Amino acid sequence: MAQIGLIGLGTMGAALALNIADKGFSIAVFNRTGSVTTDFHAGAGALAPRITPTQTLADFVAAITPPRAIILMVPAGPVVDDQIAALRPLLGKDDLIIDAGNAEFHDTERRAKDAEGAGVPFIGMGVSGGEEGARHGPSIMGGGPRAAWDRVSPILSAIAAQYDGTPCATWMGPGGAGHFVKTVHNGIEYADMQMIAEVYGIMRDGLAMPATAIAPVFDGWNKGVLRSYLIEISAAVSAATDPVTGKAMLDVILDAAGQKGTGRWTAIEAQHLAAPVPVIEAAVAARNVSSRLHARVAGQGVYRAAPQAMAAGALTVADLEGALIAGKILCYAQGFDMLNAASKTFGWGVPLPEVARVWRAGCIIRSDMLNDMAAALTEDVSRNLMLAPAFVTHLQRTHTALRRVVAAAVLAGHAVPALSAGLAWFDMMRTARGTANMIQAQRDFFGAHGFERVDGQPGKHGPWGAHG
Repeated sequence: MAQIGLIGLGTMGAALALNIADKGFSIAVFNRTGSVTTDFHAGAGALAPRITPTQTLADFVAAITPPRAIILMVPAGPVVDDQIAALRPLLGKDDLIIDAGNAEFHDTERRAKDAEGAGVPFIGMGVSGGEEGARHGPSIMGGGPRAAWDRVSPILSAIAAQYDGTPCATWMGPGGAGHFVKTVHNGIEYADMQMIAEVYGIMRDGLAMPATAIAPVFDGWNKGVLRSYLIEISAAVSAATDPVTGKAMLDVILDAAGQKGTGRWTAIEAQHLAAPVPVIEAAVAARNVSSRLHARVAGQGVYRAAPQAMAAGALTVADLEGALIAGKILCYAQGFDMLNAASKTFGWGVPLPEVARVWRAGCIIRSDMLNDMAAALTEDVSRNLMLAPAFVTHLQRTHTALRRVVAAAVLAGHAVPALSAGLAWFDMMRTARGTANMIQAQRDFFGAHGFERVDGQPGKHGPWGAHG
């Protein structure tokens, strides 16, 4: 009999099932469309003997050794609820359901409470790494009862990415903690990608560099502080040639990026938590604007504007590298600050240093910088990363480059929403006395909200006279 089961043989589910079999575990699989299951098993090659294909849910459940563990790899939303409802009558009290899709964490919280009320185990699990990660080793972020996680962690740790022999799979806390961590991961992913795209645009339009010249720049950056999966693939896509036209692949790809919603969820939850993540918010907005292609074409026609070439010497490639280093640190600082706020609000106890360690391999935002982040969070989990000594050193060295890049881009008409949002946040976070005193006065003037004073005296209301 199978040691674990998996429902949903789409791209990610099929890859994860093969990964499980590849690591020596027997697995039962089921897909709503039976022919998909048959084709999957037929194409599994040498791994087929470890895979039990089934055509009905009853046969699927019967093929798994009790107490059962079943991974759901089905589309987020009502489909998950429908699948759980179909499974539960066939399962025993100790049988565990693991939702490994991109679930909205509020849904996971609800499902976890329903499962707890019914006395049955349930795990909401974030999985990152795309098809390649699912097949050969993803980053795994678990949430739910600790005992349930411990029960399946030997399998999950075995199939996860490994970093220096440490599996990138960790329990993040109860309820929806795992899916929330995955949501923030995806928000950071949006921001990281957007900042890279902004720097690419400056090289392409501001410095008149062809894609063939941009590729080695990214490749060089991937040997330094910015070493990461996203920089690595940015070099690869910049170097690629379109087999149809012979042009650079980037030059024939439409400027309109899609999204599945996880970045948007991050921005929304950040507002609820009063945990500002302006770089992520800017990246989400930029994707939305990118889809408005006809309006953008019309806007360029009306204003007769396009990003201008920059004067010789206005910016260097080293400036762009420094700007990306600064922007990346600021983005991650915001993301971890948001995770800390959520952990406190929901009582999850998310192990932030472990989050950084889990993200070091397998996931899309894997980066060498996460080693230093894990160390900084271990030293002081409540301290914002921009105040940790290692990152203070980086930011002192690179924030002037970020300023030069943002200033030159704005003057030449290049949109850099994520980089400029990071710079604005950085300047607010290093200013002891900002300008919110004006906002306090305005609110008291029109709404009698009162205010606080710098000398500690009672503020009550201002001397606004007849206008107050």
